[in-house]
Amino acid sequence: MNSTIQPLDPIAFSLGPIQVHWYGLIIGCGLALALFLAIREGDRRGLPKDTFADLMLWAIPIAILSARLYYVIFEWGYYSEHPGQIIQIWNGGIAIHGALIGSVATAYVFAKKRGISFWKIADIAAPSIILGQAIGRWGNFVNQEAHGGEVSRTFLENLQLPEFIINQMYINGAYYHPTFLYESVWNILGFILLIVLRRVNLRRGELFLSYVIWYSIGRFFIEGLRTDSLMLGGLRMAQTISIALIIGAVIILIYRRKKNLAEDRYLDKNNQAFTH
Repeated sequence: MNSTIQPLDPIAFSLGPIQVHWYGLIIGCGLALALFLAIREGDRRGLPKDTFADLMLWAIPIAILSARLYYVIFEWGYYSEHPGQIIQIWNGGIAIHGALIGSVATAYVFAKKRGISFWKIADIAAPSIILGQAIGRWGNFVNQEAHGGEVSRTFLENLQLPEFIINQMYINGAYYHPTFLYESVWNILGFILLIVLRRVNLRRGELFLSYVIWYSIGRFFIEGLRTDSLMLGGLRMAQTISIALIIGAVIILIYRRKKNLAEDRYLDKNNQAFTH
């Protein structure tokens, strides 16, 4: 039976010599939905209508570049011998932490230049970001990457997974943990949590910091199951960065409260510009 299992075709369609990969399409759909939701919520919260559209013109290319650069740096042993593959991001190999570093830095500079609170932009974008990440993980699914260690087919069946997921986790003669799915589900739960926290009317910046903490907790444990972790010495980089982000987010949250830098609330009216 196993010999008849064929992986999904990573190519969605071709336009002449141009091949369009599912990986890129799925990530593109995640970005488009995230942008749509951010624009809609930004309008409700009093931001100019073009704020997120203008931000994404810079943030998306910089995030893709930084995500790829991050990955290539930690896999330099391979890419130094295969430099022609450095630009082949359609085959996978972009790091979410790299994308977050690039996009957050871009958003900070953008907010400063527009005279808008960075924390307000970050709070509005937080649910969109984690939902986009949840969708993007399915690009890893199509590419049969970002999976965990070997498991049995019975294990996957006991998870009540649909057949197409189980079959796609059959790689080179063995079944593997669908860690892409674990993270996608964790991120969807995070999206729901952040939507609920919006109604709690947290202080400015705390919605985004809640996203950082939630995502990092899940990523830390899920990363421990993966077989393709980027390493630095004997450390899994994603786990190391996740711990640093959790600690950093908690420190920032406490500091901003003690210094009265987070008095504005998420649902407050007309507090968008020139604030903390």
